[in-house]
Amino acid sequence: MAPLRWGIVSAGKISHDFTTAVSTWPKEDHKVVAVGARNLQDAKKFAKVHDIPKFYEGYMEMAKDPEIDVIYIGAVNTTHYDIGMMMLNHGKHVLCEKPLCINEGQSKQLLAHAEKKKRFLMEAIWSRFFPSYVHLRKQVDGGELGEIKEVNVSFGFYLSDVDRLRMKQLGGGTVLDLGVYTIQVCLWAFRDAPNKIVAKGQLNEEGVDMEVEAELHFPNGGIGKIKTSALRKLDNDAVIKGTKGSITLHDFWCPVSLTDIDGSVKQYPLPKAPRTFIFQNSCGLRYEVEEVRRCIGAGRLQSESVPHSESLLIAHIQDEIRKQIGVHFPEDDRFKA
Repeated sequence: MAPLRWGIVSAGKISHDFTTAVSTWPKEDHKVVAVGARNLQDAKKFAKVHDIPKFYEGYMEMAKDPEIDVIYIGAVNTTHYDIGMMMLNHGKHVLCEKPLCINEGQSKQLLAHAEKKKRFLMEAIWSRFFPSYVHLRKQVDGGELGEIKEVNVSFGFYLSDVDRLRMKQLGGGTVLDLGVYTIQVCLWAFRDAPNKIVAKGQLNEEGVDMEVEAELHFPNGGIGKIKTSALRKLDNDAVIKGTKGSITLHDFWCPVSLTDIDGSVKQYPLPKAPRTFIFQNSCGLRYEVEEVRRCIGAGRLQSESVPHSESLLIAHIQDEIRKQIGVHFPEDDRFKA
C-alpha cells in the first residue's frame, strides 16, 4: 500500500503536535505533503519546521491538490463545518479535530455529506486509540468490571485567558473544548446513550461556559459524573466503576498509565519523536493517525472506535448541556438538529 498523503489545515499548536506525531511512523506508511494557513508566512514557516514540500495560503488550493489523500483539520471550532464540507467536495478524506462541529445540526450535515461523497470522516477523538483505552474496553466487554455503574471524570486547567476557549465567536467554552473528552469516556464505558442529562455551569462575560458540572443518567441506572473547568486544574482522571471493581485512567484524555481492576498500574510509554511537542503526551496522536490509514486502506468510511453515530450522540449531549446552562451560538439558529 502506498503511503497515506496528509494535508494539514492550519499552522497552529495542535497542527504542530499532530504533524510531529505523524513523523513517528515510517515514511512508507504516512507522509505530510502540504500545509495550509490563512497567512502564507505561517504556512511557509510551518512547512520549513516540518520539512513539508508544499504550503498554501488558505485552504482551497489544498482541497484541489490531487496529491493529497486525507486532510487533518486543526483550525478553530467555528471553521470545522465549512472546511470539512470544502474538503469532502474535492474528494478528500477528513480527520477533523474535536468538537466535530459547533452543534448536532452541523455535525449531521457534515457526516451525511461524507457518506454521500463516499469519503472517510472521523472526529479526532485520539484518546480512544491509546492502548489504555483499548485495554479498558477489553475489560468492560469481557465482563471483568461487572455492570458499569458510575464513571467519575474531571477535566480542568487554567485556560480562561485562552481565546479559543473564552470567545463566543471562536466557538468557546469548556463543553466543546474539554467536555467532549469527558462525554466520550462515559460513552466508551457505558456503551449506551444517556436517557437524562442534568447540568449546571458558570459563564463568562462573553456568555460561554468556564465551568460545568453534569450528570449523564443511563438506562441501566448508572451515572456519568462529569466536571470541566477553565478556571482551575482538576485531578483529570477518569474512574470507571462496575459491580465487580474499578479501573482508573490517569490523565484520562491521553493516558499512558492506568490502575487496573487488581490494583496493578499498567504503563504504556510513548516512543521518541524527532521534534518537541507543545501539549502533554501529544505523541499519542500517532495512534489515531494509524487508525485513519487502516480504515482508508480497508475501504471503510468510518472508524468502529469513533463511528458517526457516536459523534452525533456526543454533539447531542453537548447541545443539551449548553441549553441547560444557557450557552447559545449563532450556529444554533442556522443549523437545527
